[in-house]
Amino acid sequence: MLNERTSRNGPESLACNKNKKMPATNKARTANLPSRPTPLPTKARSSSARHERNCSVARTLDIVSDAWAFLIIREAFFGTRTFEAFRSALGIPRATLTDRLKKLTQLAIFRQAATASSQRKEYRLSKMGFDLYPSFVALMQFGDRWLADKRPAPLTLVHMSCGCDSHPLVACSHCGESVTARDVTYRDGPGAGRHAAKAGRNTRRASDGNRFLLGRPSSVSRALQIIGDKWSFMVVREAFFGKRRYDQILTELAIAPNILTDRLSRLVASGVFHRRQYQSSPDRYEYLLTDMGRDLYGPFIVMLQWGDRWLSKGKPPLLLRHNTCGHDFHASVICDRCKQPILAADMQYKLAYDPDAFGSLGPRSVT
Repeated sequence: MLNERTSRNGPESLACNKNKKMPATNKARTANLPSRPTPLPTKARSSSARHERNCSVARTLDIVSDAWAFLIIREAFFGTRTFEAFRSALGIPRATLTDRLKKLTQLAIFRQAATASSQRKEYRLSKMGFDLYPSFVALMQFGDRWLADKRPAPLTLVHMSCGCDSHPLVACSHCGESVTARDVTYRDGPGAGRHAAKAGRNTRRASDGNRFLLGRPSSVSRALQIIGDKWSFMVVREAFFGKRRYDQILTELAIAPNILTDRLSRLVASGVFHRRQYQSSPDRYEYLLTDMGRDLYGPFIVMLQWGDRWLSKGKPPLLLRHNTCGHDFHASVICDRCKQPILAADMQYKLAYDPDAFGSLGPRSVT
């Protein structure tokens, strides 16, 4: 989600005019008008090192797209604090759990705290860790809407500030109105640019995708099963920047052709993209975001806000402007009833499952 020039008629999601109803044929033709992203320097293209856009969403996903790290953070939101409680809830190997807890503590997502009743230390979410909660909620709402497969949502949020069942919205921090992809224009921020890619960053797909589903039922897990590996996320991100053709994505990401083909096939099968033929002899196709795909915009900009706040060192790569109110903004996750920000400490839950059946704690439930 980075490095685009502002355009009144920019690409599909991050830079589009207010949502106007158009005939379906025109909408498909105009929704992804390409803008002019910061080009990859010629020297970088010819180098053996691959370069990536600076991206606060990618920085956030670097943490939560490691399946074990995500599952540990999720359990922490539900009250899990001790090594043995994490192990019981997730069935995670001891060595793996030790490694992930160490890394999450080094990243300042967790802090260790001594307890009065035991010599063992607890792992408690830091302020930085708690601030991931809106991202999890945004992903949960996406999973509830699109990935439930006619099953009831695993849990219903209850916002204790207003006492209502809540279906949170991603909103503009300035005017409080809900935000969609076509409501926003964007431009380079002070942290825009490119950096040398880290080798092997969450590139594996099959095993990690299934691992997200371990433990308790979770709509966040279902969402991350789709976008939780590096390449799937980056392909969807480029669609928000107006890249919809295979060659465009291949050039921008410097991705291996077989990997790109695999990710596009998976994203079409999952309903994120619609494949449309635009040329014959030879046959060529473009990949358009579906309504489901466009709905990923909300979780993306919530994760962007977290990455900007905690990982950009005060230099966000991308600045967003809400066309509806005309102000720069950041994404805020708010209760759909009282319009107040969603905070982990203010939430209780109605559960559609028994956590004891999964060896898990809580969360705090209401009946």
